[in-house]
Amino acid sequence: MRRLLVLFFVTLLLGCASTAPTAPRATGDLVLIIERASGHVTLASTTSRQPYARIGGLGDLSHASAVYSRDGRYAYVFGRDGALSKIDMLEARVVKRVVQSGNAIGGSISQDGRIVVAQNYTPGGIKAFDAETLELLSEVPAEYAPGQFSKVVGLADTAGNKFAYALFEAGEIWVTDFSNPRQPQTQRFPAGKNPYDGLVTPDGRYFMAGLFGEDGIALLDLWQTDRGARKILQNYGRGEERLPVYKMPHLRGWTMAQGKVYLPAVGRHEVLVVDATTWQEVGRIPVRGQPVFVMARPDGRQIWVNFSFPDYSKIDVIDTLQGKVVSQLEPGKGILHMEFTPRGEHVWLSARDDHKILIYSTETLTQIGDIKADAPSGIFFSSRAHRIGF
Repeated sequence: MRRLLVLFFVTLLLGCASTAPTAPRATGDLVLIIERASGHVTLASTTSRQPYARIGGLGDLSHASAVYSRDGRYAYVFGRDGALSKIDMLEARVVKRVVQSGNAIGGSISQDGRIVVAQNYTPGGIKAFDAETLELLSEVPAEYAPGQFSKVVGLADTAGNKFAYALFEAGEIWVTDFSNPRQPQTQRFPAGKNPYDGLVTPDGRYFMAGLFGEDGIALLDLWQTDRGARKILQNYGRGEERLPVYKMPHLRGWTMAQGKVYLPAVGRHEVLVVDATTWQEVGRIPVRGQPVFVMARPDGRQIWVNFSFPDYSKIDVIDTLQGKVVSQLEPGKGILHMEFTPRGEHVWLSARDDHKILIYSTETLTQIGDIKADAPSGIFFSSRAHRIGF
């Protein structure tokens, strides 16, 4: 009988152990990697620098992006095919997926975290969804003239549950207030010829839209919208012929450091340097190709620049104290995106054609790790949950 009782309790204990939950995982340490060719995302830890899950069935991710819920648990992935997918980063599963348009290119989440907004090419406009259920709340068609619709680009969240964005064909900046998400209110501002991307400054005050059809940037003061948008950096090409543009720069990869703004110049092998108080150009830094992303290490000391075709394999590192390129790297084939760890000790690079994420030390500028991924592109750390415009 004693032996039977011992065997019973051992079996009971083993049964309890087998059903015990795995060690809890926090959300502030996570990263979502877009695999653009296969419709998958890989989830990884930024501390261990190792993947912990891979999720498929997400459709066309050829130009996908992601934003996070306030607590960092959920990622909202915007696919090129118009799909919006809500992913549970802890349980590593798709919570819900809706196809909300025919052609989309990104989105954003409101200041209070309750509204997710997708920006669309087809049909042109934006749509607002409940962040919990993905229920459609309202939409704002980008009809800038009777029967004429524009592609929407550069959507960014701002204070007061407002969103700023640019209309490519219309040449306008719109600001939509979703304080009442079912009855949004929109303001319109002339911007310039063919705004191609946009961003909000880290303090949420200014929305900037890069112009593809002319040299310059449209700048809107969101604290004083009655003044309208104004042009800065006009005619920075000074009559010079622009080079063919193989990949549009991404202003969302802009940077502010040492009281200056660093921006990619369209069709030129230059990074533009702008005074952050006067918004006047104060310098240019020659680089090895046409910049796509111009991104700063969180402390602002370094700026990492990647390039469009044919210079996909190159990275230039700028020292902001010296105001020049101090290192030239060729880490891999098809470097499409970069993301710094929150405190800046590492930078993750997507090497699309090597099918890897490359992890570099920003101190030694040497590779310290890698993660296999199928044609990776966007890298999105959960720390974005706490940044305006990301």
